[in-house]
Amino acid sequence: MSALVNIGDLSALADVASRTRPVHVICLGLSALDQVWRVDRPFAGGSEKIKAVEYGTLGGGMAANASVAVAKLGASVAFWGRAGNDAAGHEMKSAFAAEGVDVENFRLFADGRSSVSGVIVDSSGERQIVNFRGLYPEAANWLPLEVVSRASSVLADPRWVEGAATLFREARARGIPTVLDGDMAEPDVFERLLPLTDHAIFSEPALAAFAGSTDDKSLAALARFGCRVIAVTRGEEGVSWYENGELHRQAAYAVDVVDTTGAGDVFHGAYALGIGAGLDVRAAMAFSAASAAMKCRHAGGRNGIPDINECLVFMRTKP
Repeated sequence: MSALVNIGDLSALADVASRTRPVHVICLGLSALDQVWRVDRPFAGGSEKIKAVEYGTLGGGMAANASVAVAKLGASVAFWGRAGNDAAGHEMKSAFAAEGVDVENFRLFADGRSSVSGVIVDSSGERQIVNFRGLYPEAANWLPLEVVSRASSVLADPRWVEGAATLFREARARGIPTVLDGDMAEPDVFERLLPLTDHAIFSEPALAAFAGSTDDKSLAALARFGCRVIAVTRGEEGVSWYENGELHRQAAYAVDVVDTTGAGDVFHGAYALGIGAGLDVRAAMAFSAASAAMKCRHAGGRNGIPDINECLVFMRTKP
């Protein structure tokens, strides 16, 4: 089992904050426009009509949120993805640019349709999401793979399989760490991407669907794909991972939860930044857990993401 991380293990992040250690992350995958309704009671289940106390439209998507997290945490980041040349696509692109994310390779297809999600957040901070994944070409032959050489790490979610495989092959050939956001996907998606992945971090539902359960034995069995790290985020129970055949755990940081939307995406973005900055896995997990916890204190998938210095202060004051 891993020991608690020392703040000195995170010293590379101070160099990122001061710009003396340049870190550049490429995030590839889903960008969605989230329409968010907030309700003032927990979900009851079954058919019901619920009055919303608040409504808003926000940028979302796993790799998209991760890219915003990287930018807010103080590193350079580019988002590679697809959307339609429609109102939603242009709104997402503008939101990325406002956060400092490079969108040169966020392509808006003339005949495409952007991904749009409906999100309901209850009074306990839990949420339900319905997503239209969008319609656009699967081909990834337009990606500028020559610029991958400038990346410190790359991250992808499983929503654009051809793009993720193309990016990961190029990064692997150049010795650049690859991080997979293991969200829900068909088994053949993981069977294709995991052999190209250095750090695979699953959600519990995705691990259960792919490996048959969420227990440590099922997690360990995925080592057969050759990943350096196989992990699963467990919400309030923190994160578990296998590295070099050994099980490690990082506890969650205790906070007053307002909204868990996007917490996993922030975790993945912070992890890719940490690995790109040269942190060891244990330190990167602690940094990611702290970043995700701080986000949960605020409503909205991108609100409340800390900068690196805020996160380090938080980690110094929390057990």
